[in-house]
Amino acid sequence: MIKIVADTTSGLPFELARQHNIAMIPQIVIFGEDSYRDDSEIDTETFLQKLKASSTLPKTAAPPPALYYPIFQAAQDKGEVVLVIAPSSNVSGTVRSAQSAAADFPDLPVHIVDTRTITGNAATLALLAAQWAAEGADVDSILARLAALIDSQRTYFLVDTLEYLKKGGRIGGAKALLGELLQVKPILQIKDGSVQPCEQERTKKRALARLMDIVAEQGSGSPDLHLSVMHIGAPAQADALAQALSARLGIPHPPVYTLPAAIGVHAGPGVLAVGFFV
Repeated sequence: MIKIVADTTSGLPFELARQHNIAMIPQIVIFGEDSYRDDSEIDTETFLQKLKASSTLPKTAAPPPALYYPIFQAAQDKGEVVLVIAPSSNVSGTVRSAQSAAADFPDLPVHIVDTRTITGNAATLALLAAQWAAEGADVDSILARLAALIDSQRTYFLVDTLEYLKKGGRIGGAKALLGELLQVKPILQIKDGSVQPCEQERTKKRALARLMDIVAEQGSGSPDLHLSVMHIGAPAQADALAQALSARLGIPHPPVYTLPAAIGVHAGPGVLAVGFFV
């Protein structure tokens, strides 16, 4: 048996994770002297309220290795193999935490996959891994299939401001945009595991239209898009985007994920994102 472990940066809804027997690890959100697990102690709506009221920007911390211990111990007791679907090591310390925890279980087979991404594509990878495991695939087969998908993934997103990415140290190659006019609305992407610029438009409306064009251009004709839409504090816009992409690409309505507080710390409110595979 294979135990799949994901974390909250994927945006995978907890109920969906439970249905597929996927264990979820939280990220830690820090406001001043107070810290919160973003799986049980602070949700996205509460985070946005605190962010608006706070005079200082919050921070995040990777999950401590000890949070993996109960999952790893249970898997070891059952004779399972563990497969950890982790966010990009370029933007999160989660891979290192999982590696540190695995070192304390030398007799447990633990495979840690650096997905080179965050958000919805990581959720898709976790769900597919769980599906393949339930169908009887062995861990080597699942790892190979995940590696192929990771190489073919795309994530594009819009933010209302680059300030959160800048101050949180997650801006990556997009830092070159900071000197541009304030009116510019960049389309960003996750590329090579980091935040990178893609294109720029003068208004958010035009940026959103161009985002849909990019997804349609790259995703049209792909038999297994596994497309997902994500947001922070913009549910109506995210659902409208999902509907528009469904109609344009001729696919069923894609899942819409609310991203967790830990992503909100670095991206800010108003984020819209699309993840898919080509």
